[in-house]
Amino acid sequence: MSEKELKENVTTEGEAEKTVSRNFIEQIIDKDLAEGVYDTVHTRFPPEPNGYLHIGHAKSILLNYGLAKEYGGKFNMRFDDTNPTKEKAEFVDSILADIKWLGADWEDRLFFASDYFEQMYEGAVKLIKKGKAYVSELSAEEMREYRGTLTEPGKNDPSRDRSVEENLELFEKMKNGGFADGERTLRAKIDMASPNINMRDPIIYRVAHLSHQHTGDAWCIYPMYDFAHPIEDAIEGITHSICTLEFEDHRPLYDWVVRELEYPHPPKQIEFAKMYLTNVVTGKRYIKKLVEDGIVDGWDDPRLVSIAALRRRGFTPESIKMFVDLCGISKSNSSADYAMLEYCIREDLKLKRPRMMAVLDPVRLIIDNYPENQTEMLTVANNLENEAMGTRQVPFGRELYIEREDFMEEPPRKYFRMFPGNEVRLMNAYFVTCTGCVKDENGRIIEVHCTYDPETKCGSGFTGRKVKGTIHWVPAKEAVKAEVRLYENIIDEEKGVYNEDGSLNLNPNSLTVLKECYLEPALKDGKPYDSFQFVRQGYFCVDSRDSVEGAPVFNRIVSLKSSYVLPKA
Repeated sequence: MSEKELKENVTTEGEAEKTVSRNFIEQIIDKDLAEGVYDTVHTRFPPEPNGYLHIGHAKSILLNYGLAKEYGGKFNMRFDDTNPTKEKAEFVDSILADIKWLGADWEDRLFFASDYFEQMYEGAVKLIKKGKAYVSELSAEEMREYRGTLTEPGKNDPSRDRSVEENLELFEKMKNGGFADGERTLRAKIDMASPNINMRDPIIYRVAHLSHQHTGDAWCIYPMYDFAHPIEDAIEGITHSICTLEFEDHRPLYDWVVRELEYPHPPKQIEFAKMYLTNVVTGKRYIKKLVEDGIVDGWDDPRLVSIAALRRRGFTPESIKMFVDLCGISKSNSSADYAMLEYCIREDLKLKRPRMMAVLDPVRLIIDNYPENQTEMLTVANNLENEAMGTRQVPFGRELYIEREDFMEEPPRKYFRMFPGNEVRLMNAYFVTCTGCVKDENGRIIEVHCTYDPETKCGSGFTGRKVKGTIHWVPAKEAVKAEVRLYENIIDEEKGVYNEDGSLNLNPNSLTVLKECYLEPALKDGKPYDSFQFVRQGYFCVDSRDSVEGAPVFNRIVSLKSSYVLPKA
């Protein structure tokens, strides 16, 4: 694991030997509660509904919900919907579905920043009356010129000393639609010489004649995020405002807003490091372009790492939580290997899912000495590592499908599967000896022939010989035909995520679609999101969008093996 969790050993009362690891956020909360700064813990997850959530957001969701649960507090779900230019109801719905799926329960506390627009407006008026805000006529370009640089202070806005009465009148005119977009802004009056550029009279309101996904056309002015966000936290009684490191420089502005608006119990902002994954695309701008260009089939395309995409591919909430826990909570930015996420889903599924037989590149196998019209039912263990999952019955007959790679006419050394004259075990069935094959006019093998030994059923009732090869199969007559999709990283891992021009290095082999796959009959009843282990192939999930009754589609979640090794503690 590349990210080290900040830890402190805390000795519990009466147990000098026992230590409990606490991350730095828990240490801060422990101290606040002990000193009476707060008497409860109230957290929130506040996404902007301008896209689908991704794996990095899962860390914030689980962290905020987990802290509330750990301390017996409350957790709010809130949409920071202050920017109607990018927000959609579709994104609201997808975010709610993602958070429910992860198991974070906001109970009856679902809020929208837009619920507080009236209070935010009143707060802006209060700042104007206190001489702490003013209406500006500067254009965006002029604003940048006046702002200064990291080494040079900014210059005062020519409108900075306008009277309170005139500012109130102009702000009311902004609210009533008297100005065009960009023609006026409301700025906080703080300090144009501040070393923190965020404190150099930031814009707190702008004009935008746009319909809002939640409030419709009720407003034509909208608060800026840095003004709205601390007000939302203060109104809801949030005690610990957990956010990512890029907002650390914004904290003085948040504190200024709640202090000047005289909220009695201001929240405490705590920043932590984002969770980055190697060779994945998380930027909304890039995902939007992939969707619009038809490279992926939506924000939930299983090659992406949006939470919706991970769910559609077959990842589980438990695997995401395991991954987040392994990454830990830190103040230092770093990246986690995507292989660690794959490790987590394998660990979660290996004892939970049945081990089924599926043939992805089929060739017909005919057992010449097996009765033509006979079908027998074989008892097969559902999961060899978990006996509690029981057994199932699989039909067996004269004609089967096997993997094309499990037969070779002229095999190399140490090839132990089917070739003329060789005996192998059909998994859970009989020993068979290959006798040859049939080809079409192009030389492609269309049938493999063999004979079976009826004394070797299910690997018992015989002595005197062993076989080195075991291959899986499905019954030809009862097999379920299905489409199977094999995924690789959408990014070309050897080249990295971005080209020099900023475009994405896309992997041309990120999706392989197999149309002629045959599965054992029990898989015909698979429902969307059901997952299974396919023998030798990996873990697969029924696609939730494209799978229909009679024409199932399976997504490969992950292969069975990986080079990833969990680091030692």
